Amino acid sequence: MDIDPLTGIAQALAALDAAGGGRSPESLTAGELLQVNAAFGALKRQVDAAFMPVAAEIARQSRAELGRDSLAKKQGFRTPVALIQATTGSSIGEAIKLVQVGEATAPRASLTGETLPPKHPHVAAAVAASTLSITSSHAIVRLLDRLAGRVDAAMLDDAERVLVRRAPGLRADELSRLLTHAEAELDPDGIAPRHEEQRAQRFLEIVERDGAIHLNAIYDIASGAPIKAFIDGRVSSTLLSNENRDDATRDERSVRQMRADALSDLCAHGIACDAVPTGVGAAIVVRVTLDELQSGVGAASIDGIETPVPVSTLRQLACDLGVIPWVMGGESEVLDWGRVKRSFTPAQKRAIAARDRGCACCGAPVAWTHVHHIEWWCHDGPTDLANGLLLCSACHHRLHDDGWEVRIDGVGTAATVWFLPPPWIDPDRAPRPSASQLCTLAA
Repeated sequence: MDIDPLTGIAQALAALDAAGGGRSPESLTAGELLQVNAAFGALKRQVDAAFMPVAAEIARQSRAELGRDSLAKKQGFRTPVALIQATTGSSIGEAIKLVQVGEATAPRASLTGETLPPKHPHVAAAVAASTLSITSSHAIVRLLDRLAGRVDAAMLDDAERVLVRRAPGLRADELSRLLTHAEAELDPDGIAPRHEEQRAQRFLEIVERDGAIHLNAIYDIASGAPIKAFIDGRVSSTLLSNENRDDATRDERSVRQMRADALSDLCAHGIACDAVPTGVGAAIVVRVTLDELQSGVGAASIDGIETPVPVSTLRQLACDLGVIPWVMGGESEVLDWGRVKRSFTPAQKRAIAARDRGCACCGAPVAWTHVHHIEWWCHDGPTDLANGLLLCSACHHRLHDDGWEVRIDGVGTAATVWFLPPPWIDPDRAPRPSASQLCTLAA
């Protein structure tokens, strides 16, 4: 039985009060603070869920064909979004999300007056249950609407159900990765047209303003991949060097400053060179199936970049760049070393990256990660693929220092990585999925 929106808000308020929301934050224990934080999140979702149908009805009564009889215009506003924004104090973007998700999750009526289910029933159910935020709901609705004319309705319905189940608890960047992979999986034929559109929109502006040089640019994936690979390589080298330095010699630049300096150094090097350098300082690893490579149809992924590219684009990348095709277990490379070697080889890292896609914990780019032994080397852990895990430096230290455990189910690239928190974080030690699992539609 559905709960009345106001009843849901009242229950959320009661839960907040029970968690300690009526006390000063300074008096709360760490556990109580987390409970209050979760209760406030649930309350916000309940309030948004109750307001969305109101926003949708305001929009319905303010539609353009009503002219002067529009509800918004009668109140002195040009659009319903402006009315909602003014009365709630929200941004234009927030008001638009309320209206659009409200319309997408409201019951519909047929021409004969029969009540029809919402346009997006799974999103509507999750919003009503207070499990999905307005931001996540809007992102999912936009993706589904964009694909509606190109993807089978049954596939879209199944994708909606999976996305609604996976979205709660994801950060904005994690949700973005999930939706990017979902779009590529649902509409592989749309990858090439989108890529060509992005290529046509590429630009670079260089402006001197306020005593500084300002760069503003957009690149398509093929054009931007070598730039990102080079800069990520420089940043990764600096971060690795910092691990072996003390506070006196540590490089204190932010990652953004490291990126800026890397681009400047590259250009300074190019000016000083008499000829274009031919050495490959950074590799671009492209992952594609053999069938797709042979047919020239399909999508390829590039390490460190979430957006897929058409297989046909690989020819552009392969001409003058250090492109490494992913062929695991090639006859010239040994991928399992046992106890013979302590450090994982570059070939092993590329193989493990096919599974982890970056830091298995936080999703940082592959270039920022190193392969770490799941079973420590000092505890007789082998230098084998099954015992390797991609982690950035920060996550590596956090997992070891806090007592996390790692579990891998399956073998090869199809294996799944799980992180088991220590009892002081979660007494039940419920396994948490790796970052790569959060961006796939697979169950």
